[in-house]
Amino acid sequence: MDGNGRWAQAKGLPRLAGHKAGVEPVREMVKACSELKIPVLTLYAFSTENWARPQDEVTDLMGLLSFALRREAEMLHKNHVRLSAIGHLEGLPQSVRTELERTIERLKDNTGLRLNLALNYGARQEIVDAVNRLIAEGRKSISAEELSGALYTAGLPDPDLVIRTSGEMRVSNFLLWQIAYSELYVTPVFWPDFSREHLYAALADYQSRQRRFGRL
Repeated sequence: MDGNGRWAQAKGLPRLAGHKAGVEPVREMVKACSELKIPVLTLYAFSTENWARPQDEVTDLMGLLSFALRREAEMLHKNHVRLSAIGHLEGLPQSVRTELERTIERLKDNTGLRLNLALNYGARQEIVDAVNRLIAEGRKSISAEELSGALYTAGLPDPDLVIRTSGEMRVSNFLLWQIAYSELYVTPVFWPDFSREHLYAALADYQSRQRRFGRL
């Protein structure tokens, strides 16, 4: 979900205004994916690299995350959404962890869309953590299936489609193992302007592709 800061700067607004504006597309994507019966939506909300941003911006982002979890919990519940999170969650501020745990608990029995938030997440670290976990269990060799089962996303299907907003042509340390055969869709639209119509366009483009997984 990229482009919040550039969206704000183009309008002569502080970067925080862009992050606040980015909450509405999240709400719309959750509703749209629920209606379309998409089983899992993973949102890259905060990376391990994002801590390098100015401290004021990081503090504002953490506060916005706590606020959004509180405000959107009822909407998520009405749409039968179940919430989960991946990443080094212990590195988040206690206020964020508390709100996250409260919301996950409230929505745990829902059976609709699985909304998976990547928070303090980095794919390289995820793979390192998985390997170290398997080594600690005494494994002498590791299969691809075993590694998949030790990742943060164990039990979730690999993504079919990765959507990158703001025109950035890179995956930025996102689910590197899981997206090995995912389809990529890049749009120049900044995240605060990303609408249902843009989502539908991405899905239509995905439906037009042939997924061969290396086969003919």
